[in-house]
Amino acid sequence: MAIETVLKSHPRKTLIELHSFVSCIEACIQCAETCTSCADACLAEERVQTLRKCIRLDLDCADICRTTARILTRQTEPEPQFMRILLDVCVTMCGLCARECETHAEMHRHCRICAEACRECERNSRQLLAELPGGAGLAH
Repeated sequence: MAIETVLKSHPRKTLIELHSFVSCIEACIQCAETCTSCADACLAEERVQTLRKCIRLDLDCADICRTTARILTRQTEPEPQFMRILLDVCVTMCGLCARECETHAEMHRHCRICAEACRECERNSRQLLAELPGGAGLAH
C-alpha cells in the first residue's frame, strides 16, 4: 500500500498502468525476503550439504528480486530497455530458484513456500515485461 501511495504522489507518471508496477514491486520484495528466509532455514537443516544449490539460488534470487524492486520503484527518467533486461533476469532467476526449491518441497516446507513466492514473482515480472514499451523480452 505504501508503495502505491508514494508512486501515485510522484510528479512523474509510470510508463504503464500503476497497478502493474506495484504488483511487480511487491512480488519482488516478497520473493526476496522469502528466498532469504528459505536460505537461512536450509542452513539449519541437518543435511545442509544436500541443499547447497538451493541456498545459492535462494541468495542469488533474493539479490536479483531486491534490485529489481528498487529499480522499478524509481520513476524519474526510467529506461524501458534496462527495465526489460532486468525483468528478463528476474523471470529467469525466479524460475531457476522455484525449480530447485520444488525438488525439496515435499521434505522442507520452507522450500515449498519459497517456490510459491518465486512463481508469483516470475508471473508478475513476466506480466510487467509484456506491458512495458517496446514489447516483451530483450530489444536486440
